[in-house]
Amino acid sequence: MLLRPSTLHSGITRALAIGTCMTIGFAANAQEAAPAEDKGLMEKITVTSQKRVENLNEVPVAVSVLREDQINSAFSANIEGLQALVPSVSFRKGNTNRNSAITVRGIGTISFSVAAEPSVSTVVDGVVLGRSGQAFVDLYDLQRIEVLRGPQGTLFGKNASAGVVNITTKRPSDEFGGTAEVTLFQDNEYRLKTSVTGALSDNVNGSLTVLKSQFDGYIDNVYNNETTNGYDKEGIRGMLDITAADDTDILFIFENVKSNDNCCADLELAPSNRYVTSDAAPDSTGNGDLDLEQRKIDHDFETRTIDETTGFSVQVDKMIGDHEFTSITAHRSWDNTEFREGDFTSTTGSIPLPVNFGSVPDGGVGFQLHDTGVQNWKQTSQEFRIASPVGGDFDYQLGAFWWTQKSERNFTRDASCQNNGGQFPAAIGTYLTESLGVVDPSEAQINQFIADENLSCNANDIVSATAFMRTQFDNWALFADGKYHINDDLRLLFGIRYTDDEVSYSHDRRSNDEYKRTGVGVRSFETNYQGETDETNVSGKIGVQYDLTDSSMAYFTFSQGYKGPAFNVFYNMADADALPIDKETSDAYELGYKYASNDLIFNAAIFRTNIDGFQANNSELLDGVTITRLTNAGSVITEGIEFDLMWQVTDDFTLTGGLSKVDAEVDEFKCPVTDANCTGRSGADLPFSPDLKYSVTGEYLWELDNMNVILNSSYVYTDEMYAGAPGGTATAIDLLPDYGILNASLAFSFDDDAYRISLIGKNLTDKSFVTTYSGDNFRYQIPRDADRYFGVQLRANF
Repeated sequence: MLLRPSTLHSGITRALAIGTCMTIGFAANAQEAAPAEDKGLMEKITVTSQKRVENLNEVPVAVSVLREDQINSAFSANIEGLQALVPSVSFRKGNTNRNSAITVRGIGTISFSVAAEPSVSTVVDGVVLGRSGQAFVDLYDLQRIEVLRGPQGTLFGKNASAGVVNITTKRPSDEFGGTAEVTLFQDNEYRLKTSVTGALSDNVNGSLTVLKSQFDGYIDNVYNNETTNGYDKEGIRGMLDITAADDTDILFIFENVKSNDNCCADLELAPSNRYVTSDAAPDSTGNGDLDLEQRKIDHDFETRTIDETTGFSVQVDKMIGDHEFTSITAHRSWDNTEFREGDFTSTTGSIPLPVNFGSVPDGGVGFQLHDTGVQNWKQTSQEFRIASPVGGDFDYQLGAFWWTQKSERNFTRDASCQNNGGQFPAAIGTYLTESLGVVDPSEAQINQFIADENLSCNANDIVSATAFMRTQFDNWALFADGKYHINDDLRLLFGIRYTDDEVSYSHDRRSNDEYKRTGVGVRSFETNYQGETDETNVSGKIGVQYDLTDSSMAYFTFSQGYKGPAFNVFYNMADADALPIDKETSDAYELGYKYASNDLIFNAAIFRTNIDGFQANNSELLDGVTITRLTNAGSVITEGIEFDLMWQVTDDFTLTGGLSKVDAEVDEFKCPVTDANCTGRSGADLPFSPDLKYSVTGEYLWELDNMNVILNSSYVYTDEMYAGAPGGTATAIDLLPDYGILNASLAFSFDDDAYRISLIGKNLTDKSFVTTYSGDNFRYQIPRDADRYFGVQLRANF
């Protein structure tokens, strides 16, 4: 059912009124759009995946491209929604964006450590982001998204051992224009975006984009009868493109994006036995059946993320003779505060009985566990490149890269006192010795002190500790990449990169309880850890490219990937975590084929990648709470085949799609020496790596006398996937079911697309699915797109 005025929140009504006024006001000055390109000809798809502007069909790299029109037709504001259109990419959703992660071909780093980096690099307008979560907040003003699959160590290097997500935004135009856009969805969700661009002087072009979006959420909290898992975002991006001279161009970019999201609470899809009579208890037997219709929680502490990203960059492009020199200088800061419900109930913090981990209320007493984490990242980077002219026998690029990131994080856990193993009297004995000077206190002395001070250790006795963590990453590199034309059809490919990494950290955890009592997930001992490590690496690439015909080519490459060392720095860090985690390296073999004609682009790749020192999490039960410990888990292999297709079937019908068949598994698993219960085994699937994923999108255009009608429909299928720790045995608990999603939109375009109205349908078959297993045998993430919902978008171009 489409939106009804009677169901709209007053805030949505105001947003619609404001947006409509903006649309009418801007549209009053709408200019006639440029004539459409000749039909029957596929536009030339350009990419910058090799840090040059090249045609997609000429690049000897497996790269998927989402163009501006594809992004707009998906009506998704972030990577979580858009990744479904790239079959080789999967998205692991966390409670916050800082804990979410991207995997490419089954490879990605999923870690809570603040001293570890992702395996998939995210690059926005040439600037490498230290954590992928910085790009998960919102995406706007996009020209294209390129996903480079496999190691990209030569040109990108930083965090690119599994792949690169290369995001390019639109540059300012020298002609005045802009867009006003209002998007409304059911359940009080709206997005507003306004952008304007044009010449500010003879040699300066500028653009400004402002956005605002809000969503009440789609999960009901029965504890307070409120809706959660929504968002509230606002942002601004300004760009100046200055032609400083005939041979020099300078691009300034500034952006600031803020969000306050009550997202993303874990859902109980299998019985946790923590509150069996709650209205939010799942309809599940616990024998492997998941309650995929569950949309309720019972939480007395709201999971929320407050986030602000500020970025500034300067790119200078200058011709030096017939060579092009490029400099990109950037600084970014990222403030992220998370509030997390960790006990997933609303009944535990007030019970004056000892915690015993039984079923609640059938004889068990649960526990409270609430987390608050505040973190600030600051990164500065500088890249220099010089590129030769193309068209000669030898094309090459030489470059230098420097990058530093500092972060400060404090994390506080407030949890019920724990005494299932004698922790309470042990803590009091330590207090008597260290604070009161009692040497070797007896049991009687301890009990007497507890009685005198009226102390207890029950579920309603909340104890806490705070960890203060600091990290610093320093990276510099020299790189070269080239292509030698042996003849008109045959080219030799090569590249090399030297990388130097340094990582340092400190960790200081202090108990906030006067008597140093232990809580569920709260250790009693304090820490004073610090350490540093460094690593150097030389990675290379070599290959050949051959033009089979004027419209097709094949290539073969051998490339190496590298990800720097790390430490497992997290809240409950212990002695075993103080040791450095070694680098992650990979060797990749890829055979590709590309074909391009006036109406068809087809790309295919066969690949195999061997990764040593794979940095991965292994789940472990600690003090009654599941944690994930980062280790060098051993060696893994990912291999498979991929297809991409863009086909102008007729003058009016366009078909795009892709398929990925990937087998990503453990070759040799190394269990952490601290985990005696580790069940790692060779041959196990890697997490968040579906064996099969494909997408198909069709768009049909009807040209009528007074308007155009555009029907767009997409189907995305994702095979079942394992979501546990690497090396584990897949069970019904951590094996996520397969699913297929059908989306569609119907747009009415007027006056050469000066105005457009789009009717949007998401998940038309109402197929419920789950994307993430979070642990504890019951916690999962169900996204917004797992329900059918509808919307409308109004857009004016001027």
